[in-house]
Amino acid sequence: MNRLLDRETMSQLLAKREAPCLSLYQPTHRSFPERQQDPIRFKHLVRELEDSLKQQGRGDQAKALLKPFHNLIDDPDFWNSNRDGLAVFAATDYFEVFRLQRSVPELAVANDRMHLKPLLRIAQSADRYQILAITLDSVRLFEGNRDGVDEVRLGESVPKTVEEALGRELTEKGQTGFPQGYSRASERGDPMQVESGGAGRQEEIDRDRERFFREVDRAILEHHSRKSRLPLILAALPEHQFHFRKLSHNEFLLPEGIENDASLLSHDELRQKSWMVMQPRYIKRLEGFINQYGESRGQGLATDQLEQIGQATLEGRVATLLVEAERRIPGVVDKEQGKAVAVEDDSATTPDLLDELTIWTLEQGGEVIAVPTERMPTESGAAAIYRY
Repeated sequence: MNRLLDRETMSQLLAKREAPCLSLYQPTHRSFPERQQDPIRFKHLVRELEDSLKQQGRGDQAKALLKPFHNLIDDPDFWNSNRDGLAVFAATDYFEVFRLQRSVPELAVANDRMHLKPLLRIAQSADRYQILAITLDSVRLFEGNRDGVDEVRLGESVPKTVEEALGRELTEKGQTGFPQGYSRASERGDPMQVESGGAGRQEEIDRDRERFFREVDRAILEHHSRKSRLPLILAALPEHQFHFRKLSHNEFLLPEGIENDASLLSHDELRQKSWMVMQPRYIKRLEGFINQYGESRGQGLATDQLEQIGQATLEGRVATLLVEAERRIPGVVDKEQGKAVAVEDDSATTPDLLDELTIWTLEQGGEVIAVPTERMPTESGAAAIYRY
């Protein structure tokens, strides 16, 4: 029920669907007793969706569209697995739930398409990363940001233990070496080594570790990193750090890692150590975009004017769009004309200009970066860097 915010899921949400499309956002709580209020607040928001559908003359569709929402209200298992926020989307023959690592404002919208800005801001934030926690006994994957980390369910093809990765190829745990008591080194004319659990046995263990790390690296890259495209932090003991990195082909693996067995760390300790790795990169990346905007604006290749951004986006000229996190600007939009104009009307069905510009940019293959208010280089809520 809980999907990752990867390119595939975002593409599904961006796809045009038959109206009405329902979008519900809600802050939630991880711990008791705060989380007791979450299903109550959710019920109120579902009622807002129903009222909105009736006001739009779509009351006849309300029962079918809201049925999966009502199923969640009385599901204790669902509410006992909360994170910091919840996003739920529905349309005809479509229903999707996202548990979020950041709190979001309460919002219930029934409109012609999904209201995606809060989710897109999280998905496009520059501070997201994944952690690969590996020992010879286990493989775990986490996803995090500056606020927290949560474990990710591994793809079915990702081995979770060395036994699962190697199967019959794994050296038997009771093996003590060759019957002759010597390693293969003696057969090559090298100095002989007595094998009874010694060097030959260690060679087998080393080969098992190498094959295990190769298999894990391949599976994580194929089933997770290439989909999420997030930086990957390796959490492993120092000796495993060296051997894994020597074998890895994952271009998303960061050179800095966490030299600990992650199973011995609490989630908060893991978050702290991973953010120490990520924070300098996060700040440097944001500063790079902000500096690029300043330089490009001096060359006439950037703007903060929303109307100009709208037109340039539809012309395919926006390479990077910086949007101010958590800000909403109601407005009138016309995709055919590239029109994006702010208005005073702030009703739930009024489009959000930043949401529209974000979606238009992504549809044209541009990159969108959510920027904290204190680091945003403009007052308009957006800043576009042009390709040409």
